Amino acid sequence: MNRQEIVRIVFPRSVRTLPADIKLIFVYLSVMCLAILLPGIRETPIRAGLGLPFVLFVPGYLFIAALFPEETADTGDDTDASQSGIDGIERVALSFGMSIAIVPLIGLVLNFTPFGIRLAPIMVSILLFCVVTAVVAANRRQTLPEEERFSIDFWAYYEQIVDELYYPESQADKVLNILLVVSVLLAVGSVGYAVAVPKQGESFSELYLLTENANGELVADNYPQELTTGEPATLTLGIGNNEHQQTSYTAVVTLQQVTLINESANETRVRVDSQERLQTYEVELPHNETRHITHEITADTPGDQQRLTYLLYKNSPPANPTTENAYREVHLWVNVSQPSGSQQSVTQPRYSSEQVTRERIPG
Repeated sequence: MNRQEIVRIVFPRSVRTLPADIKLIFVYLSVMCLAILLPGIRETPIRAGLGLPFVLFVPGYLFIAALFPEETADTGDDTDASQSGIDGIERVALSFGMSIAIVPLIGLVLNFTPFGIRLAPIMVSILLFCVVTAVVAANRRQTLPEEERFSIDFWAYYEQIVDELYYPESQADKVLNILLVVSVLLAVGSVGYAVAVPKQGESFSELYLLTENANGELVADNYPQELTTGEPATLTLGIGNNEHQQTSYTAVVTLQQVTLINESANETRVRVDSQERLQTYEVELPHNETRHITHEITADTPGDQQRLTYLLYKNSPPANPTTENAYREVHLWVNVSQPSGSQQSVTQPRYSSEQVTRERIPG
């Protein structure tokens, strides 16, 4: 069995008859997908190097291939008006230009879908666009006579581009060619710089509380307001890392006894008389990841208008955690009562602090 017979068995006719340039693009797309998805490669510069043509050249090239399936028909007669197609440098230039127009449009469409602008949806959308336009381009070429189909003789193509750049027909063509090369280099350089040196956005951490609804979903609603001593209440603490680096967090849960000092339309001033440290959680989070900690809270000290406070710290907390020295803080107002039929007893707090805080009341 010779090589041609093996190729006929392994590859269907539709694949064997694909034009050489489209076959090459499909091979490139396969390698690019592996570079983006494989764990050992996607963290290396190989991913950026293979990804740049994917957004800057390939979509536009296939789109132009679908629009212009014919080879440049130039008989050498200036009076012949039957010239069709585009030459090599025009095809390359339009490929860059159309890619720069097509990819943002795909992102704009994704922005109005539930998928959003994320790596997987953008990658799949551009791949689908490339596959569709490649099939259209291949079919359109098949409808033409073989001598009229666009095909690539890579060495001749290189010589044609060199001739267009270094030996233009007029001074105006020379200036336009120089501007074209500069524009392409600027576009590739700016995108490459953005990929290699991404601008970091604002650094912050998220801290929030959630509860579980009847369907088992986590929602920011139906927070417990009435607690009974000795009876647990279930909450879910959310911590999100947007610090652009792996960060160690410590979350301290306290139940604070407070006294109202002053209250106005937009601000309530309270004094923390004492607080009981209930729980402590230590979390290590990579950048752009979130951890949900479902836990039970049990209050031991009865009293009205107590403040169940969650204090978040980077690394270790101080000996006396307060809302003033915490990196992030979130709290709930709760009333703690004793079970019916029991006598009131007072549990001494584990430690106390004199602390005055100002709170904004949502308008």
